[in-house]
Amino acid sequence: MRSLFAFALIATLALSGCGKKSPGQKLYGPNCGICHHGGNGLPGEVPPLVGRLDLIARTPEGRDYLARVMLNGLDGPIMANGTRYNFSMPSFRRLSDEQLSLILNWLISRGATQPVPVMTPETFASARKQEIGSNRVHELRKALESKEQIP
Repeated sequence: MRSLFAFALIATLALSGCGKKSPGQKLYGPNCGICHHGGNGLPGEVPPLVGRLDLIARTPEGRDYLARVMLNGLDGPIMANGTRYNFSMPSFRRLSDEQLSLILNWLISRGATQPVPVMTPETFASARKQEIGSNRVHELRKALESKEQIP
């Protein structure tokens, strides 16, 4: 079992790679970048991730929500940074817990939150035990929105 410290170190080292793509960035491109582009989304079509995921990942509830979005997908209308989106994100359950953590840690590290929140493979492993529908993911999102934990 890898520690939170080890994953924070890996994420930091990956980001200082002298122009080389980190493992998370490499995985992001063909899996998420197709829709979310470089992490900035597409106004009115696909929500931005950079500058938002780090804010969501600051709490254990937020990290659980992000894991469940990645594992179960998300469909329907949402608000992100004050803009309304109505899209369909597929499940990425086919990716390993480590791959999912690498992707999200790369995105989270591009935000301004310090210290940088870290997603561990264990967070995904725990969330993976219970497959839920996108309607349940929306309920989790609404609960976080009511606590002003979703930008």
